[in-house]
Amino acid sequence: MGNEHGDRPIFEADAATDNRDDRDPAGEVDDSVQWLLQPRGGPEVRGPRNFDRSIRKGIWLADYDRVLGQDAEQLKRHFPDGLARLWGATPLKKETHPKGTALRGRKVGDEVLFYAEKEFIARARVLGLLRNPELARAIWGEQKDGRTWEHIMALGVVEFKIPAAPILTALAVGKEVRYLRLVRAAERRRHLELLDTLVGGNATAVGQPTSGEAAVAAAVKLGREELLHALGALDASVPEESRTRHGSLTLLWSISRLVSGQSRLVSWRDFKTEIGPLLLEFGRSGTGAAPEDPFQHLRSSGLWEVEGADGAGLDSPLATASAESDISAGLRPEVAKLLKQPLTRAEAIGLLCITYFQDVDQGALLTRLGLAGYAHASGNAGEEAEDREGRDEVIGRGTRRPVNSSRPDRNLRLVEEIKLLYQQGCQVCGVRLETRFGHYSEAAHIQGLGTPHDGPDKLSNLLCLCPNHHVQFDRLFLFIDENWNVRRSRDRELISLLIRHPEHVIDEKCVEYHRGLCGGSRYSLGSD
Repeated sequence: MGNEHGDRPIFEADAATDNRDDRDPAGEVDDSVQWLLQPRGGPEVRGPRNFDRSIRKGIWLADYDRVLGQDAEQLKRHFPDGLARLWGATPLKKETHPKGTALRGRKVGDEVLFYAEKEFIARARVLGLLRNPELARAIWGEQKDGRTWEHIMALGVVEFKIPAAPILTALAVGKEVRYLRLVRAAERRRHLELLDTLVGGNATAVGQPTSGEAAVAAAVKLGREELLHALGALDASVPEESRTRHGSLTLLWSISRLVSGQSRLVSWRDFKTEIGPLLLEFGRSGTGAAPEDPFQHLRSSGLWEVEGADGAGLDSPLATASAESDISAGLRPEVAKLLKQPLTRAEAIGLLCITYFQDVDQGALLTRLGLAGYAHASGNAGEEAEDREGRDEVIGRGTRRPVNSSRPDRNLRLVEEIKLLYQQGCQVCGVRLETRFGHYSEAAHIQGLGTPHDGPDKLSNLLCLCPNHHVQFDRLFLFIDENWNVRRSRDRELISLLIRHPEHVIDEKCVEYHRGLCGGSRYSLGSD
């Protein structure tokens, strides 16, 4: 593997990850920072897809261990959670092309401005530079002439959207950005204020959860992804030994109120009555139950508001406040509105569980909150019972008792069709389970038919699984990621690549819903 910077290390010294701060440790402004104008590429050249995958969602380094080579240690140091933001450029056909000046002149600490369709859509700090054709080929493939995007930048990214014309006009570089261009430090300094003015507050860190009021503002403006960032960062500033789960438990309880049709706001007296026992039962052992903490301090998350807080109610300990106080609290209206959307709600519940309640019986917790349907991929009326009954009939043992229940009707023709398509082979492990009477497999709905999931009964919402992987899929032990990898929910460990038949078009919205239930969102900072 070559080094594009001669005898210099493939990675240089770490740059500050704050994308707008050019100060060195002594507080002086770094006058050497340059701009790299980087075209994202149009739809016809896979630009949006690669940007979404490589920058917005990120690349899991564990998926590419075999090709990281000598870059592995430094990449993992820059991205300790294992989720990297990478962007590459192809080698030059002609060294005299202006792109060559940019490739040779760029350095760690420079700032990248991503350009697409007459707008700048993101700015990024260059954390490291490497040249790794094997890694680039594994991530992005290659062009028809065999070249790949091997000149790779490791980035810390902030997204925004502003018109590009004012900057391009000021720089006198033309009306659009067609290739990587370098803007020297002196020129950048002259126009940095213009960029900052255009960007204003319209920026959201990619891969770095927002917090506080900014998190809510972003969530209201941009949708569910920014809300999930905030949910995953509830305890980001709290030392591990001091974490209580009080905030995350209160938010789960608040979501359960929305599901049951109750008001988003609750009085202090009712809050204390309902949350107190939950904190004792499911809060972290040894931390006690202090309802006034989440009631009041969840405001710092930006997801929560307190009404009627003027006067002594919140200026003195809430435990001594009058029971008749008119103080109430709950999710902000904007947040409650987002959480009424089925997909966002499923993702929020899954994310809270996988991030803060790894060592808790999550089924018992969700059942206690009235959210039992979210503990199982099939919902409250699970298909697991149907499969169990079918196996019991084959065995022919045990006593039976009549049970009255209601389950969604399943189209048995679709069940047989999915099994025939895969010849009874499991889409996770490939096993065709042999029995005395032939082979056996089970049809699993990706987005369950039962309440609260209400998934569609169609072939695109079905998988053919062996019994073991069916149980694990339904019990949210595993999920399918954006690249059709099957992963373990608790740590995203790769299990296998999902086997897909060319004639089986899987509904990606159903996969996304199940992934959200599993906490497969990328916004968790780690378990509580």
